[in-house]
Amino acid sequence: MIETITAVNDAVNHFIWGIPAMISIIGVGLLLSVRTRFLQIRKFPYAIKTTIGRMFRKKDATDGAMTPFQAVCTALAATVGTGNIAGVAGAIAIGGPGAVFWMWCSALLGMCTKFSEVTLAVRFRERSATGEWVGGPMYYIKNGLSKNWHWLAALYSLFGVLTVFGTGNATQVNTIVTAIDSALTAYGDFSKSMLSTVNLVAGVLVAMLVAMVLLGGIKRIGSVTEKLVPFMALFYVVLALGVVVLNIRRFPAVLASIVGGAFDPRAFTGGAIGSVFLSMQKGVSRGIFSNEAGLGTGSIAHACADTRKPVKQGMFGIFEVFADTIVICTLTALVILCSGVPVNYGSAAGAELTIAGFTSTYGGWSSIFTAVALCCFAFSTIIGWGLYGSRCIEFLCKTDKVVRPFLVVYSFVAILGATVDLGLLWNIADTFNGLMSIPNLIALLLLSGTVVKLVKEFFETES
Repeated sequence: MIETITAVNDAVNHFIWGIPAMISIIGVGLLLSVRTRFLQIRKFPYAIKTTIGRMFRKKDATDGAMTPFQAVCTALAATVGTGNIAGVAGAIAIGGPGAVFWMWCSALLGMCTKFSEVTLAVRFRERSATGEWVGGPMYYIKNGLSKNWHWLAALYSLFGVLTVFGTGNATQVNTIVTAIDSALTAYGDFSKSMLSTVNLVAGVLVAMLVAMVLLGGIKRIGSVTEKLVPFMALFYVVLALGVVVLNIRRFPAVLASIVGGAFDPRAFTGGAIGSVFLSMQKGVSRGIFSNEAGLGTGSIAHACADTRKPVKQGMFGIFEVFADTIVICTLTALVILCSGVPVNYGSAAGAELTIAGFTSTYGGWSSIFTAVALCCFAFSTIIGWGLYGSRCIEFLCKTDKVVRPFLVVYSFVAILGATVDLGLLWNIADTFNGLMSIPNLIALLLLSGTVVKLVKEFFETES
């Protein structure tokens, strides 16, 4: 029975995260880019000015809302995760340095996709019974499309609820305890039973912290993420830039391998990877998986923003993809390639390859830094996905009374993630995560005209 479930899940997973999904997500991104006349490029200076400028503007949000900065931090909290450290390493190992180039290309289109998702989420959001702003793909399907399409909204919410426990929580906690265990074993002789106790304590502690944040409501979620996300991102960026600067002599060759390897991977991988398509597939899928453009999840957080201008909040979507993929994912790639650590091309790799890049440059102490970074990234992802799950189940059950019990259960899953090897459940959650993109992409396709109209109206009044 388990073998059958595994085989079916693997088949669906390879389809969802394979060529069809990439074509669909890139196709919708390209359509939106063409219809908005590549807004993400034309208005990129405006997007940076709007987002960076508003980040440093102190203001309180109205009841039931976040400030625009808190909204983007919450979205980034769920987006910037362990995949930025482990996923990029895997893409380079399997697809070669050229995978980074294709990751950039997917991010370029992803900026417009994410912009459209955020804009639609703010445009078609609602006030809940408790007075909080609620929105996201399920709401722009419900309020932006005819009743014939409302089943898509329920489908999206169902996939969302099925995804959050694995993708958003348990796997992230598992990463936290793995990082803690690695740091402890590197500096002492710990038995398996001692590590099991440490993992249980870590799981309970994470569960308590997650419950404290999520049960505090939208205000507390925004308050925590606006402090945690800038800290962890800046922390990681500075240390990663240090690796590049200390190995600057390798930078020109690394840049050449990224660009050249995109079209001739064999020349830069010692013949281990000869397929341009494989390099493209790994780069594009990593970009999509990292910035979540096309999945629609980030727009759920942005819908909570205290703003009256959907397009202006949409600019945060452009910034979000830029920060996540162009900045953080690229720096991870440069840490690996500039440090000169050996890459076993053609074989799977994960966080250990990124850690090797830091330790070969700074020394063994940096494994502690990487453990701290992984813990911060993973914890922020748990918080972000907790919000997403609560919005999905509230929409599905049509009442906010299910939210608190859901969040309590969601918090306790952290203990399971820290202590139990649930194996297949993680892969199933990953499949449901990919399935979320299908109703969202259909909605984006049908509402692309609305996006164009909102953009035109906004810039007519702004100019």
